[in-house]
Amino acid sequence: MYVFDLHESISKLLFQHKIDIAAKDTHFYNRFLANAAAIDALYKEIYGSHPNQKVCFNQLLETILLAYQQRSFALKQRDLAKQNKGNWFLSNELTGMSLYVDRFCGHLKSMPEKIDYFNRLGINLLHLMPVFQSPQGESDGGYAVSDFRNVDSRFGTMEDLTSLQQKMSENNMFLMLDIVLNHTSHRHQWAEKAKKGDPYYQDYYYMYPNRNIPDDFEKTMPEIFPEVAPGNFTWNADCNKWVMTVFHNYQWDLNYTNPKVFIEMLDTIFFYANLGVDILRIDAPAFIWKQLGTTCQNLPGAHSILRLIKQCLQVATPGTALLGEAIVAPREIMKYFGTSLYTAKECDFAYNATQMALQWDALATGDTRVMLAAQHDILQKPFGTSWITYTRCHDDIGLGYDDWMIVQAGYNAYEHRKYLKEYYSGMLPSSPAKGALFSVNPKTQDARISGSLASLCGLETAINNQDIFAIAESIQKIILMQAHSFFLGGLPMLFYGDEAGYTNDYSYLQDPGKSYDNRWMHRPVINWEKNKNIEQEGTIENLVFSNTQKLISIRKNLPVFADHKNLQWITPYNIHVAGYIRTGTQPVFCLFNFKNKASYLTWYAFKEAGINPTVVYDHWSGKTFNVGYDNEYLILDPYSFYILEPK
Repeated sequence: MYVFDLHESISKLLFQHKIDIAAKDTHFYNRFLANAAAIDALYKEIYGSHPNQKVCFNQLLETILLAYQQRSFALKQRDLAKQNKGNWFLSNELTGMSLYVDRFCGHLKSMPEKIDYFNRLGINLLHLMPVFQSPQGESDGGYAVSDFRNVDSRFGTMEDLTSLQQKMSENNMFLMLDIVLNHTSHRHQWAEKAKKGDPYYQDYYYMYPNRNIPDDFEKTMPEIFPEVAPGNFTWNADCNKWVMTVFHNYQWDLNYTNPKVFIEMLDTIFFYANLGVDILRIDAPAFIWKQLGTTCQNLPGAHSILRLIKQCLQVATPGTALLGEAIVAPREIMKYFGTSLYTAKECDFAYNATQMALQWDALATGDTRVMLAAQHDILQKPFGTSWITYTRCHDDIGLGYDDWMIVQAGYNAYEHRKYLKEYYSGMLPSSPAKGALFSVNPKTQDARISGSLASLCGLETAINNQDIFAIAESIQKIILMQAHSFFLGGLPMLFYGDEAGYTNDYSYLQDPGKSYDNRWMHRPVINWEKNKNIEQEGTIENLVFSNTQKLISIRKNLPVFADHKNLQWITPYNIHVAGYIRTGTQPVFCLFNFKNKASYLTWYAFKEAGINPTVVYDHWSGKTFNVGYDNEYLILDPYSFYILEPK
């Protein structure tokens, strides 16, 4: 939409900064004008009544312009290459790994020498867990940032990070980093100035002289970590004020009702984008907008902030994609992709956390019905956006899917969740899983689950018992879980250590800064001598690594696995089997048996979709099957799967 005054202001700004709109900066000029109306409308929606809204809007426009000017020629060329591919991040050729630099290889300087390892496995996108400065002992794993623009000395320097990015770029790899928008460390310079009584910086946070407003907030705000950080406010004796601290008392929530905060953080986002970051993972976006009388989660204001960020990125750094780390129910997560005029114009990615948890449900019960009950909601993801699909990440596993999904499958919701918690925490005598409950709420008994992929699949118990059969079965479970998430639709994200079958690491118990948080058990310190076992045929490391490598290769070689909203679930003729079709010119049937016994699936399940194959080839085993009559069955061995292409 053309807005005369707005476009005139932008044109004057570009002229003042000597932007060459007729030649080298034409694409930028066109993007700026194309997105200007949306930027203006979203800004006014958020800050239209703020007394400094006009001045701050001009600062916003200048921030966008300066970000473009500071972008290197190489990154501008990379932007154009990505735009020529359309939605570059939907590709089946992308596979990621998330890792802690220090626990993976010690230091950023050591990361470039691991690129051959990633290339061998098939990884071409790295998510480096937070590397920016955060106080030792009060870092929350790096999510309490005290300096957004300096790498913490524990990991290296900014020069080490930029050197790694350049090396990755040379190897056609992509980089993902976190941006913590919701809060800063109480050691951040803004917080330090606020502590000293500076009203300008006190307005960067939610700070109150007494408990009146905090108590009003507490009436409707839930507690995030009731065990270790009860309540949502912390008294600060330096400035004699209550500060909003939704997560930990050392993490101060930023006040986005102040447009200065938005501009500061947008400038930080541009700083990361201009380092060469391809995907920015926005931590805890559900919390960034606060409003009395609400839960202060998933509010419309949070979506407006994210949409405004996206429009600004589209102008200055269009090759940068956004991942919203919102771990919420499927119907709520869809809003983070954008709605109405902004459908597919908010976050490019979201975590498919519901599906991840439902896979663990299916593995524990051998029953896929709860998983299938959720699929209608999950399939509402708009075209042009994608999931991060995964079996494990740095965080706990929350059983956050709705009770009605459990009830629809024929279970009692309370008893079902109780069973899952007991199964994965090892409290159930018949369970081989070895995990632990995290963040148990004593009032509700809600809890989440910690533990590595391998240990939750029973490998740790099997090794301890020296049970060869159980070890083989556990490895089969690991690969089943990875395969299901790899082919489902989205960008598969491995968690480091899972590619080599790492079990729980209990060394965190000796570290006072980590011992209170059992999630560190699934954040292992990599033993590179142990990892040499990937070369030795028949070892656990070799079997897990080579099978994971094979999964990645199959996915990269079949374009049907690009995320073009081409997923169709197969009718569940067997409750132990989950099956879906990736549709396209050459469709593929993906079938997974979550039962510890053989399962039988009628061949009619293939024909019902209207494809009617006569012969199917399994990309996993290399076998070919003749499609039988409707009263005949395809047999799936315990914890087995097929990737079947009609021939």
